[in-house]
Amino acid sequence: MVVILVPVLFGLMGFAVDLGRLYMIKGELKAAADAAALAAAAQIIGTETSTTDAIAAARLTIETATGYGNKYDFAGNAIGETTGSLVSEMPDPTFYEAVAGATGTTDSGSGEVSGSAARYVKVTLRADAPLLFWSFLASAGERKTPVDVSAVAGMSAPLCTACAIQPLAIAALSTDDTTDFGYTLNTKYTFYYSCTGSPTPSAITGATILVPYLLLNRYDESATLYPEENQQAYRIGAQGLLPSTNRAMACVAISTDTGENVWVNAAPGACSANVASPVSALLCGMYSMFDSAVADGCTVSEMDTMATAYLPDTDVTDIEEYASYTGIGRRVITVPVVDALNSGGNMMVLGFRQFLVDPNPDTTTITPTDRNARFVGLYIGSVAPVKQGSFGGCTQTAGPGKVVLHQ
Repeated sequence: MVVILVPVLFGLMGFAVDLGRLYMIKGELKAAADAAALAAAAQIIGTETSTTDAIAAARLTIETATGYGNKYDFAGNAIGETTGSLVSEMPDPTFYEAVAGATGTTDSGSGEVSGSAARYVKVTLRADAPLLFWSFLASAGERKTPVDVSAVAGMSAPLCTACAIQPLAIAALSTDDTTDFGYTLNTKYTFYYSCTGSPTPSAITGATILVPYLLLNRYDESATLYPEENQQAYRIGAQGLLPSTNRAMACVAISTDTGENVWVNAAPGACSANVASPVSALLCGMYSMFDSAVADGCTVSEMDTMATAYLPDTDVTDIEEYASYTGIGRRVITVPVVDALNSGGNMMVLGFRQFLVDPNPDTTTITPTDRNARFVGLYIGSVAPVKQGSFGGCTQTAGPGKVVLHQ
């Protein structure tokens, strides 16, 4: 019995080693596929060039030439390279308009799209896994076996709480329209800071519809890095709401019990006077979307140092149709839409929508020193994913989400 069982036991142990190694390799490949899918999905922002950017982002996760890749491997072999007789490859990701096509709920070959129609991305990896003990089987003559994995990522359900966005409250033009709140896609609007009296701010050329806005109160008195009020407003304009240990300071929620209030020192003044300093500082930050230099007339403390943290967009041209925009999303702002602007009380957030900030027609940037803090926003709906947020606690049927794995 011992003579019979010892070879059997050794054989079972060998098969267990190979099986464990296969599961380990599959797990390593799945981690790489997940990372590539998430990186690609973050670039899907509803433009014609977004899928090209998504493919490049996916490949960056496994590149080894510059040393900046994530260095994913399988059994010590680099993904995407051939090592001896072991081959691994990552075909270009495929893109889908509906998640069902990407996950295979419907025919996996159907629904593939590109450009502005893409909403979800599927990444597939294939690699040869080496065999040790199983290689003695007749069916494993090449001492290897292929392992396939895939991952699907894209935008989540609409967010109920959005973080790192611009806290510029605008009123719904139509509360009956739960998709666009009365705003029209690819239409330019002149944003101006809400004010009283006359003269009424004029529209910027090419953007004839006026949209007043208010700056929501996000002054964090407990902040230690650049704690001054105008410094915080500058950074919010440049990148959206700042990280904070107080989530309410870094995020905006839909339909909260208390509602939102205007930034205390940014209360609307007369239309004939200049806007409050936090509003001007915010536009100085938004200027960094277009230019790395400090804007003329901006006097925020330590702005020269802060400005180095923000790179301008790669496309700063005037855009008429959002699909033709070729930038990286720096000019896309996500703003809360409220029931009505109220500088002296609460405002209830109905949802989040997105605009592309366009340069003024007579320049290549915006004008931070504009008396009424005006700028042009092209309405784009909710096509770009928000970096952070949660999607529980409300019943939204439209609006931006964040990038998540769907498979």
